[in-house]
Amino acid sequence: MIFVIAESILKDEAATEEFIRIAKANLATVRAEKGCISYNLTEDCQEGTAAANARPNVLTFVECWESMEALQNHLAAPHMKAFMDKVRPLRTGKTLKIVTPV
Repeated sequence: MIFVIAESILKDEAATEEFIRIAKANLATVRAEKGCISYNLTEDCQEGTAAANARPNVLTFVECWESMEALQNHLAAPHMKAFMDKVRPLRTGKTLKIVTPV
């Protein structure tokens, strides 16, 4: 099992809203991919003590894949290339962390 934490730092509130629109349009396609266990777009929690560390205009995909092969196929899929082309101008930065259970 492979977990992915893919963070996007967006230019501003308008870019964040556009990123969410584009991402939501792609969710069902990704979730239908072979090997996708879960694929969710999240934002920093705005409640309780977590709110103190919440970052505006930062969105994070939290993903789970059956295998590295499934993840690699996902990253190479045509719909992901189209997604990346659409969101690239909205970002000021990004991070990608891939982890496995111990």
